[in-house]
Amino acid sequence: MYRTLSILLISLISICTAAQKSTVPVKLATDQSIGSAPSSTEADRPVDTKLSVDQLEKEAAAMYAHHSYSSVARIYEYMISRYGYSDKLYYNLGNAYYKSKNYAPAILNYERALRLNPGDQDARFNLEMCRTRIVDKINPVGVIIFTRWYQSLGNTFDSNTWGIFSIVLFLLFIASLFGFFFAKVTWLKKSSFFVGILSICVSILSLVYSGQQRNSIVYPDKAIVFSSTINVKSSPDQSGTDLFILHEGSKVTVLSSLGTWSEIELEDGSVGWLETKNIQII
Repeated sequence: MYRTLSILLISLISICTAAQKSTVPVKLATDQSIGSAPSSTEADRPVDTKLSVDQLEKEAAAMYAHHSYSSVARIYEYMISRYGYSDKLYYNLGNAYYKSKNYAPAILNYERALRLNPGDQDARFNLEMCRTRIVDKINPVGVIIFTRWYQSLGNTFDSNTWGIFSIVLFLLFIASLFGFFFAKVTWLKKSSFFVGILSICVSILSLVYSGQQRNSIVYPDKAIVFSSTINVKSSPDQSGTDLFILHEGSKVTVLSSLGTWSEIELEDGSVGWLETKNIQII
C-alpha cells in the first residue's frame, strides 16, 4: 500500500511540475490604469536598448505620464521580445494600445494577459471596455449554467496555482488515509474518510484545471482579426463564396490551417475560412 501511495504521489508531483512550466518569469512592469485617450503631447522616441529593465520601466512610466503612448508600446514590445513575457507586461502593453485607440492590438494583449493569468480582473474589465469600441458584436452560443460555472471557476487561478492546490490536496488525502487506517477513535476515522474523499476529488479537479490552463498557453487556438475588413470564405480560396464579414478586433477560434488559410469559428458558431495573415494568435 505504501509503495502504491508513494508512486501516486511522485506521479502527481511530476505532472503538476510539468504543468507549472508555462510562463517565463520576468521583472514585472508597473500597472497603468485606463482612462480617456488624450492626444500625444511628446514626440515618439525609439527605445534605448542600453537601458536596464528597471530603467525601461521608469522610461515607460514617464512616457505614459506625457501621453506618448506609441513610445510606451514600443518599450513594452521591446521588453517582451528581449526579456520574455508576463501577464503584467501584456496588460500594460494593452493599456498603451488602448490609449492610442489601437483596439485590435489592445484586445490581443489583454487576451494574452488573461491567458497567463485568468484571474486578472483589471485585464478582464479593460478587455470588455475595448470590445465595446469595435464594430462586430458577436453573441456567443448559449451554454448551460453548469458549464458556465465550471469555466468561471477554472479562470479563477492560473496553471501554477491550480497545480499547487492539487499537490497540497493530494498530501491532505494521504494524511487522511493514515488517519482512517490508524486512528483508534471512531469519529476521527469517519472524518478522515470524508476529508480524504473530498480532498482527492478537488485535487483531481485542480489538476484538470491546471492542465487546461497550461494547454491554453502552450497550444493557443484563439486569434484576433487585424484587418479593418475581411470577407470570410466558404473554402480556402479567393474564389470561395463570401459567408460573412469580420472587422478589426474580432476574436475567433482557429480550427485548422491549410497553406496560407485558416479555418475559423466565431463565438456564435459561424465557421469559415480566411487568410492567416489577417489574424494574430493570442
